Amino acid sequence: MGNIRSDIAWSTADRIVVRGKNFTDEILGKLNLGDFAWLQLTGTMPTPQQSTVFNAIIVALVEHGMTPSVIVARMTYSCAPEALQSAVAAGLCGLGNNVVGSMEGAARYLTEALPKDAPADTELESLAVQIVARFRKDKTPIPGLGHVVHTQLDPRTTRLFTIAEENGFSGRYVRLLQLVHAEAQRATGKQMPINATGVIGALSCELGFPWKITRGFGVMARAIGLVGHLLEESTQPISREVWSRTEHESSSHLRPGAAAS
Repeated sequence: MGNIRSDIAWSTADRIVVRGKNFTDEILGKLNLGDFAWLQLTGTMPTPQQSTVFNAIIVALVEHGMTPSVIVARMTYSCAPEALQSAVAAGLCGLGNNVVGSMEGAARYLTEALPKDAPADTELESLAVQIVARFRKDKTPIPGLGHVVHTQLDPRTTRLFTIAEENGFSGRYVRLLQLVHAEAQRATGKQMPINATGVIGALSCELGFPWKITRGFGVMARAIGLVGHLLEESTQPISREVWSRTEHESSSHLRPGAAAS
């Protein structure tokens, strides 16, 4: 049997080292949360440009209103306020292919269509056509396109594209996503804007992250948002009202005087 090994961190009675850096002298008070996350994930320090783009990705994912994950977290907290961590975990469990986790799907199809070592002259337009055709054949939504609220334009997308361009990360993956978007609208005749998780999937590829870790960015960021919602729930509770109204409205057709289904 080989040795058990991790290259991330170690500690002694008077010292903590993370990714080769003295935690108290080189990290605490020196790195913001996004830069420390980059160091944790990659083992290297981000350049100023990488830092700006990666921090923008994380910030963009923290909050988006009364989403299913928020509702689940608040409801769980109302039943078990002694276990805040359980409420956060309950909310995070819903970060799947349809909500937040779709950035993984976007990063995956972009990476699989355009590997890092793909020739510089790779025809992106034909790749976009192939990607859209495959999803249409499978009758599955294209990750990163469309939004139930931002039906015409996701304002986060515009800003993230701008930040990427300003920092030198508007490359082939961003271009391929934009071509997929154009081809999808042409093929379907439907308006479907690039959403935040779509551009984040592309930017994750531009930054060099493997697609399988990108959903983790949503997990990290949304945990912060959920804690904020739980703090509000503790002082301005709404979950009991949600519960009461859901029970009343969902069963009202069964009550006396109502028509049976």
